[in-house]
Amino acid sequence: MRTLFIVLATSGFALAQPLRSPEVHPDGRVTFRIRAPMAQELVVRVEGIGELRLTRDQQGIWSGTTGPLQPDFYAYSFSVDGLQVIDPANPLLKYNLLNTESLLHVPGQGLPWEIQDVPHGTVHRHLYRSGIAEDQRPYVVYTPAGFDPRSGPYPVLFLLHGYSDSEEAWVTVGRANIILDNLIGTGRAKPMVVVMPLGYGNRQVIEGGWQGLRNRQIWEDSIEKFRRILLEEIIDQVTGFYNLRTDPAGRAIAGLSMGGTQSLLVGLNALDRFAWIGAFSSGGLGEDLERQFPKLDKSADEKIRLLWISCGKQDGLFGANQRLVDWLKEKGVKFQWIATEGGHSFTVWRRNLVAFAQQLFK
Repeated sequence: MRTLFIVLATSGFALAQPLRSPEVHPDGRVTFRIRAPMAQELVVRVEGIGELRLTRDQQGIWSGTTGPLQPDFYAYSFSVDGLQVIDPANPLLKYNLLNTESLLHVPGQGLPWEIQDVPHGTVHRHLYRSGIAEDQRPYVVYTPAGFDPRSGPYPVLFLLHGYSDSEEAWVTVGRANIILDNLIGTGRAKPMVVVMPLGYGNRQVIEGGWQGLRNRQIWEDSIEKFRRILLEEIIDQVTGFYNLRTDPAGRAIAGLSMGGTQSLLVGLNALDRFAWIGAFSSGGLGEDLERQFPKLDKSADEKIRLLWISCGKQDGLFGANQRLVDWLKEKGVKFQWIATEGGHSFTVWRRNLVAFAQQLFK
């Protein structure tokens, strides 16, 4: 009986041996593995790459190998008989309020989002009571290496996340703090403070899931309340505490997707506060641009230092961003339009931040 117990325990231990997944090969190919002996079909979906069907061995382990991938970070998930699951063998996560996935790192030496031998800044986390939203609000602040509020005031970038993400997204997935460390540490960007607030003005817009995007009243209420939260609450808090510049030339605002739209709506309607505006793959802007930017015309060029608009050519929002660009041309407003390869993905937005940050405050 004792012998049988040992055999069973040993067999169970063998089955429970941890898998290596994902395994990144020297040539950039990646092998995914997951144990699912009862599954009938298994697929891995990789951000920007597509689907890869896996095959099962006699031990019930499914695996598959991609072609060579460019060095970067990629979100991915398994589909087990149609059910989406994260990789149980991988502790790296792309946390998301609606759809958390696993995170694949294909390393590349010297890339702006890889940790390099430069002085590193600090990421601070804050929580405060918002009178406008009537709830507790988090925001994240990056300060550059050597930061000392007595040596300020510092220029500031307000960096906004996209729909379904949280205030942590630009740090945990976008690698914003690492990107700024590397750019500042090599003299390619000015030392700056980066403020990353939670971007929902009301909770209904995210509590309803993707349906929240279809209710225009809830969406516009969230956008308007966020604008007030940023202008009336957060700016005042961080400006004094971190000794930040208050002139428009010392303030920038930028964001991705929903955050890109918010950056445009806040920045272009408050040129007395922001002279640097960046919109990455803006989403949810709407078609009535005259109503949303009622005072915007060629005279804005005297106040705007940089209006930077970008979108991936394979992004479903490319057409909407192109319409915005065409409208700005009609208004005579100067801007930079960057159309890159790629879809609606942090593989695009990390590169957007690298390019945008190098132009700020110069």
